[in-house]
Amino acid sequence: MLNLKREIDQIAKDKGLDRSEIIRAVEEAMKQAARRAKGQEKEIEARYNEELGEIELFEFREVVEEVQDATTQVAIAEAHNYDAGAEVGDEIGVKIDTTGFGRILAQTAKQVIIQMIREAERDNVFEEYKDRKGEIVNGIVRRFEKGAIIVDLGRAEAVLPLREQVPRETYRPGDRVRAYVFDVNKNTKGSQIVLSRTCMEMLTKLFEQEVPEMYEGIVTIKAAAREPGARSKIAVASRDSDVDPVGACVGMKGSRVQAVVQELRGERIDIVPWSPDPARYVCSALSPAQVSKVIIDDGAKSMDVIVPDDQLSLAIGRKGQNVRLAVQLTGWKIDIKSESKMRELAGWLAEALSVVEGCGDADAELLLQQGVTSLEDLANLPSEMLTVLPGIDEAGARAIKTRAAELAEERRRQEAEDAKLAIERAAQEAEEARLAAERAAQEAAAAAAAAAAAPGGETGTEAGGGQG
Repeated sequence: MLNLKREIDQIAKDKGLDRSEIIRAVEEAMKQAARRAKGQEKEIEARYNEELGEIELFEFREVVEEVQDATTQVAIAEAHNYDAGAEVGDEIGVKIDTTGFGRILAQTAKQVIIQMIREAERDNVFEEYKDRKGEIVNGIVRRFEKGAIIVDLGRAEAVLPLREQVPRETYRPGDRVRAYVFDVNKNTKGSQIVLSRTCMEMLTKLFEQEVPEMYEGIVTIKAAAREPGARSKIAVASRDSDVDPVGACVGMKGSRVQAVVQELRGERIDIVPWSPDPARYVCSALSPAQVSKVIIDDGAKSMDVIVPDDQLSLAIGRKGQNVRLAVQLTGWKIDIKSESKMRELAGWLAEALSVVEGCGDADAELLLQQGVTSLEDLANLPSEMLTVLPGIDEAGARAIKTRAAELAEERRRQEAEDAKLAIERAAQEAEEARLAAERAAQEAAAAAAAAAAAPGGETGTEAGGGQG
């Protein structure tokens, strides 16, 4: 155990471990090695001698006048060499000579030391990173394991699982990566730091780092919605009326939001103002589409949003992405309708209402504003909601509901017929395209044959060459 002090100091420096933890590991290792040599039932104690720089082992024995069992007893005279005040019947620690420890015992001690150092490292990593859960960290890609990326954080390694990776993002060993510390846990294999680049918190934390007003608590993110790698929306609010929350997040010439977009590798980000008014909030959430009108159903927490015809595709977004993110952001069910569709619906409702003299377009518009957005809704509407309209009594309400059911059925038949005609037209167009392709192929074949048979063509040239 010579130069043990220097070795302990070196390990503490290299591994970043507490010196006392290493000493405890070495003491435990030597105690186990001594028990293997002396017997597991032996009561042995290990102590690190700072002055000598070595581990001293003591075996406890009973002080007796006359030794009958040298393995468990020590004579009073010899005991005084260890403790001048020792008396018969006392238990004293007798120093064990460690020079006789063989290679196997030394290897056992080494294994225990390695294991305890690993445990200490695991505990240190867990203690260091458990408080960093919820932060964004920087690391370097080291290797790949079954789709997961192992990231070197400096003092520890973290894992970026496949499910937490943004689609279409690729990395190579040595690449730098920033990610959100999603979880820190301990298991039998050591502390595991789990990273994420797809979680919502990654987006919000990046904005908090880029926007000083968020760090100061003036601007807050009220809600966020994200489809990683494609598009995100955040709703922001300000505690100071003089601070524009959207402008603060966008930054001068878009510098702040562009920094976030660049970190997320081109992910499109919409920043909208949060509002306590649901209608205003939903209209903002559907940005950049312009909204003409909103019909709210508080009970079902749903909205029918009417947009100009040229804004319909923009409001819905590619594959429904814009409206889907708006639903996540606001928590409201949103149904997008074009103005022409609503005019058509208003016409159907007015026709159903026309069975009562004096009822028509104005009443249809009123029903639309109350959330009646289909003939089926009108057919199932409680009569008392119709009798409150001028000129409609109980009999009139029944007549309107009956007519609405008839029109709904007529409309369904018409839509089914239109769909059938559309399928037939598509089949006819496909057949015409097939026939046109066949004709083109036949014409091309005929042209090729004519060219080959013509004088000076390939066949003629070969014949001429033969005659020559």
